[in-house]
Amino acid sequence: MKNKFKRGLLAVTIGMTAYCGSAFADTGALRITVTDASGNPVSGAEVDVHTPESLTTKTGVTDENGEIRLIGLDPSAKYEVEVSGEGYQPIKNKNVLVVSGQSFALNYELNAIGDSIEEVQVTGQRVQMVDSTSTIVGQDITLDLTESLPTGRDYQSYLQLAPGTKPSSGGNPSSKSGVNYSDAVDSKGRTSGSSTDNFYYIDNINVTDNVTGTFGANVNSEIIQEQHVLTGGMPAEYEGGAGLVSRVVTKSGSNEFHGSVNYYTQNDGLVADNKHVDGNSFSTFDSAFTLGGPIIRDKLWFFTSYQVKEREDDVFDADSGNFMRKVNREEELGFAKLTWQATENDKLVATYFNDPTDISGSRQSDTLNNRDRAQSLGGDNYKLEYSHSWDNMLLTLEAASHEGEISSLAADKSTRNDVAYLGGDPSKSDLDRGGYGSDSIQFRNRDTWAATFEYFLDTNWGSHEIKVGYSNTENERMRDFSYTGDGAQYSSIAMANSGASLEDLTGGGWTGSVEIVEDDYERIISAMMDANPDYYLELFDSNNNGTIDNIDKDEEANIEKYKELEALAFSSSAGNPGDSVNVYRINMASTEPFTVKTKGNAFFIQDSWNYDKWTINAGVRAEEWEHFASDGSSIFTFDYEFAPRFGVTYDIGGDGSSKVWGFYGRYYDPVRTDMTSFAGTVTGYVLDEQVFVGDHWLTYRTRGPGDALIAPATKTPYTDEILLGYSMSFGDNMSAEVTYTDRVTEDIMEDYDLGLYTEGLGDFTLPPEYFGLDEVPEGYNYTIGTLKGGKREYKGLEFTFRKRRSDNWQMLASYTYNKAKGNTNSDGNADFQGDVVWLDPRAPGMWGDQPGNIEHLFKAAGSYFFNNGIEVGLVYNWNSGLRYSNTWSVAGRHLPDRGEQFEYGGVSTAWVDENSVGSNVADSYGTLDARVKYTYQIAGYEAEFFLDIFNVFDDQAGIREQDLTDGDGVYDFGQAVEWVEPRRFYLGTRMSF
Repeated sequence: MKNKFKRGLLAVTIGMTAYCGSAFADTGALRITVTDASGNPVSGAEVDVHTPESLTTKTGVTDENGEIRLIGLDPSAKYEVEVSGEGYQPIKNKNVLVVSGQSFALNYELNAIGDSIEEVQVTGQRVQMVDSTSTIVGQDITLDLTESLPTGRDYQSYLQLAPGTKPSSGGNPSSKSGVNYSDAVDSKGRTSGSSTDNFYYIDNINVTDNVTGTFGANVNSEIIQEQHVLTGGMPAEYEGGAGLVSRVVTKSGSNEFHGSVNYYTQNDGLVADNKHVDGNSFSTFDSAFTLGGPIIRDKLWFFTSYQVKEREDDVFDADSGNFMRKVNREEELGFAKLTWQATENDKLVATYFNDPTDISGSRQSDTLNNRDRAQSLGGDNYKLEYSHSWDNMLLTLEAASHEGEISSLAADKSTRNDVAYLGGDPSKSDLDRGGYGSDSIQFRNRDTWAATFEYFLDTNWGSHEIKVGYSNTENERMRDFSYTGDGAQYSSIAMANSGASLEDLTGGGWTGSVEIVEDDYERIISAMMDANPDYYLELFDSNNNGTIDNIDKDEEANIEKYKELEALAFSSSAGNPGDSVNVYRINMASTEPFTVKTKGNAFFIQDSWNYDKWTINAGVRAEEWEHFASDGSSIFTFDYEFAPRFGVTYDIGGDGSSKVWGFYGRYYDPVRTDMTSFAGTVTGYVLDEQVFVGDHWLTYRTRGPGDALIAPATKTPYTDEILLGYSMSFGDNMSAEVTYTDRVTEDIMEDYDLGLYTEGLGDFTLPPEYFGLDEVPEGYNYTIGTLKGGKREYKGLEFTFRKRRSDNWQMLASYTYNKAKGNTNSDGNADFQGDVVWLDPRAPGMWGDQPGNIEHLFKAAGSYFFNNGIEVGLVYNWNSGLRYSNTWSVAGRHLPDRGEQFEYGGVSTAWVDENSVGSNVADSYGTLDARVKYTYQIAGYEAEFFLDIFNVFDDQAGIREQDLTDGDGVYDFGQAVEWVEPRRFYLGTRMSF
């Protein structure tokens, strides 16, 4: 743990001082109305609310309207509500549900004391399952649900239960307008489908990876009390964006000792044959214990757990069947939590968890041993929270720290050499020579100091729930990166293709990748003329006009074609790390560890004003982010941006059972530290991009310190959201909701090639003034800027039905319609859109249906409890298929197909084909999963036995299809390249007390 954080925690612990800031709603509330048998309000009734799962107990008396609001309640499904009044029979209601971030209504009727004053036991929950004061759209994933259903044993899998979340093999699902596509290929050669715009919290510790925008920590699923998945309509206290917000709340101790021990296992014998690719021989187990209880009853509780997850794979070559390697993955997940109710109004909670993970290599059979790497992941997480409550006020102070390591070390330290072939049938070992190519040690850390102040005010014109807050966050990215071998990575061609020219390389038909693209020609020519013009003119100036021409033939004027650089031929293997011909390499000219940072301040103020049947939620959030280079200097500040949030709800019946609502809000998406590194690595490594010309390597582009900047005119990306909705509670613990969502995302960030865009591109030219520059700074190749014309539009409709656990069954079902269009998939990453004019968002053919979108989603999950201890749970998911473009492969990217070439602004180019972007849809598919659980009581202990069956019908349907128009040599265009996993059984048992 970092020393500065230790010092900060000590200061908070001793002095109980902190910034006036922004904590989030990890607690819930109940709104209770008490009437007599005639429906008249009962004032002065005493109300007591408590649960064995929390030290928090709330008491109070009803006002003249017979109403009371109890806040700051920890989430639990086991609350007891006791109501008593002078002259009335007391009432006790058990198993009342409280959900974080929501305020449910309860209505109780007291009967006058007759011959008996016996307490009335209320059967059935009297909570209305609609929060009629809130515009938040989302679902709480409770213990009742997750322990009854077949799901993966992690909080990322639970996200799939929430309406609107799209399938994701990586655990980072897109939701609604969230980006679900990247043109960069993954380790399997496919374009990825992972969202980079979600936020992940565990006990209010922000564990979102500050580089990738994906989840950055794991936790034992046995400790999860509740997971709240938010997908829209969020008030000013919440961060937000185009993606979802996942908030995990962990368990606490209790006044009685309780704990559990479990064991889960699976091996290849429990998995059906894979119909598409050969599977590995593997075995895995997952074992954990939990223990909680009192240190001092009613005062100090503890809860702890430890989990070990291990998997061992024997990896075999997919073609020969020969054994390749044994791969081990080991995770150790520790957790400890102390809860101290110092006084009735003061509570202190300290939380620690870690998730060190070691992976010895890749389980992919198409990864050669020489291209393998080992990984180390995870880190320590700390949280200290203090809260103090008054009759109508609540103050919460927080300090949190997240550490996330993502390091990898090459198994083979030799120089990486990617070899391309024209014709023939090269093997994987022919193509992938040398080692993985690099070693990388990375830490992505975050420290946060925050607080919130809540004030509840009752007036003649309704009640107000006012919140103000401030948070201070520091994100840190530390990296030590180096190339293995001779300090370079090569892209070569086979000896059999010696003599191939640059024109040949861009002509297609090659197996393997050669990195030089046509848009680099001008850079190469410029480098030649700067280095030794006489030498290079003699080689390439065939028309003797004193320059190396790079123009196309003019058919009408019958002018000879002058693309003289295309005559560059490659035949030398001098110094090549293998029997191949030099073409291109990236040479690490120098290496040095570096650290970049971002520091952010966020303020918010909001008021929830409830008057009669109306509730108005109005607030504003302000965020400022400063970026710091690797030498500690400030390189850019995104000044305060104000995000208004405004919602109106109407309680139709006045009893909290139904509502209609509308919402408008703006969410900002701060630039992550991957782009801080892009523009702020002034002391780190230097990479020279080189092409082999004649008898030597020519450097035509340098990437590294001082290579890029953040343009002064760059804006923070944002999403505007409009929501309309209707919710109702009916029957026994049932509710239904319909929501319409309209979103627009603009001011999208991208990196621009300054040399290309600031002159000579006709209507697409962006002069220095667009970037806030007087002129292009000397020595800068790129700048981060606002992507001119970049925009994404989303419209969606969602229906949700929820039946809480009662009468032996529960259910969550939803249907979501997504319509997404746009001209960019950029989301905080340096992509190609600012590097080539034909990918400019304003260019023809770029606007279309959003790749990665899934238009129709249907989900149903439910369970039934038999009285003999058997419980059956089912989960069914169906989607209409993933949308994708017609693409071609360029430098490890799948970019949309282009039409005929022509000259534009002195550059040969071609616009994207109008039928390319988002024009295809993969086949629809559905999966059914099942769980059978048997529970048996043994002398105060509870034994549970689980059998999970995933993909019950073994329908190994295609998930993702080949988007390369010419295929990749293995799969043709439109063929499936990823499939639903085969049917698999998972066995488990748990003993608890």
